[in-house]
Amino acid sequence: MKMRHSWLGLALFAASALLMNCGSEAPPENGTAKTAEDVAEAPPVIPPEEPAEEAKPVEPAPAEKAAPKAAPKTAEKKAAGPPVVLLETSKGPIRIELYPERAPKTVQNFLSYVDSGFYNGTIFHRVIPNFMVQGGGFTPDMREKETRAAVENEARQSGLANTRGAIAMARTSEPHSATAQFFINHATNRFLDADQAQDGWGYAVFGKVIEGMEVVDAITAVPTGNRGPHGDVPVEPVVIQSARIVS
Repeated sequence: MKMRHSWLGLALFAASALLMNCGSEAPPENGTAKTAEDVAEAPPVIPPEEPAEEAKPVEPAPAEKAAPKAAPKTAEKKAAGPPVVLLETSKGPIRIELYPERAPKTVQNFLSYVDSGFYNGTIFHRVIPNFMVQGGGFTPDMREKETRAAVENEARQSGLANTRGAIAMARTSEPHSATAQFFINHATNRFLDADQAQDGWGYAVFGKVIEGMEVVDAITAVPTGNRGPHGDVPVEPVVIQSARIVS
């Protein structure tokens, strides 16, 4: 009698173990492990003869899907560089790269005028071939716009030269009098640099044209004349339609 009970107990234990082992091998549908309570309430396990592919999860885990999202941030950091301002003019676009690490106060001053829309609708009011084109201070009717306080002349410390395509601040005979007006060098004008200027200060370069020098060439080709006390003024206004930061 004792032997019969022993065999019966062993048989029940073996059947229970088999059911539990088979249940733990069945893949959960949501891609996460089930608890002991879930396994106990689950329907009969998938028979061994079922195709193996049906036992594999179809969708990757949520963490695997989220991983690629970090890539664009890395790309943005690599793409970061000097600020670029686009001047849309009546003769075509001019793209200018700025150098805040070399002339920080001058670049900040220029960008503040760009951000405020100050240059929109102003003109290149002084144009001299093989020298420079100057703008950023007058409207087409030759009305001078009101500006903010002057910026410190950084020509001595920047180490930047007035080469062809370089953009620099216009000023009076006072070294620290630049406000909003700027000029683009049509030719290399080293005599405007601090180390060669007669006053020892020169004109502060803060960037250069990276696209659109052909537009600068076209501006220098326009007919010019006198408008009141101003000379070298284009007969037909060359307008800066807009100025905006593009990168």
